[in-house]
Order: sequence, then C-alpha cells, then structure tokens
Amino acid sequence: MKLLYTIIGTLIVLFIITFSLANTNPVHLGYYEFIDVTVPTYLLIFVSFGVGIIFAGFMGIVERFRLSREVTRLKRAVRDLEKKIPTEKMPAVQETAAEETTAKWNP
Repeated sequence: MKLLYTIIGTLIVLFIITFSLANTNPVHLGYYEFIDVTVPTYLLIFVSFGVGIIFAGFMGIVERFRLSREVTRLKRAVRDLEKKIPTEKMPAVQETAAEETTAKWNP
C-alpha cells in the first residue's frame, strides 16, 4: 500500500511540475489602485486552488461542530426520555393473541 501512495504522490508532483512549466505566461492583476501585480499563470491557479481548499476545510469544520452539537442535544433528549420510563421490571415473555390461538388448537 505504501508503494501505491508513493506512486500516486510522484504522479501528482510530476503533474504539478509539468503544469507549472507549461503555464509560465505572466498575468497582470489589477484592482483599482490597491493591487497592481504581475504573476505567472500557474501561481495564480495554485493560489486560487489553495484558497478553495482552505475555505472548504473551514466549512467542513463548521459543519462538524454543528453536527457535534446536534448529537449532544439528541443524547440529552434520549437521557431525559429514559428517565421518564418507569424502572419496574416488565415480564420477560408476553403471549400474543396468535400464540394463544395456536396453543388452543395444537394440544
């Protein structure tokens, strides 16, 4: 399995290197007077990809936190409902109407 991860990692690194070499054209970025910079195309794409990964990770953390709170709330509700159930022992076996009918016809 470690060999498979090494091969996949090597292929990803090779893709990144060849992508970077093929996309070295400069791109001018400007936003009014605040931003005025020229960067290679591959750098712009990698930065955009990295920001997307960070944003998606943040959204995943927020969702995990929400689900954790929901689980805690539901566990509390189950605990409260279990307290309302009487603690008396219930009979282990209860005969149903069908079992009683079968018992009458099969002596």
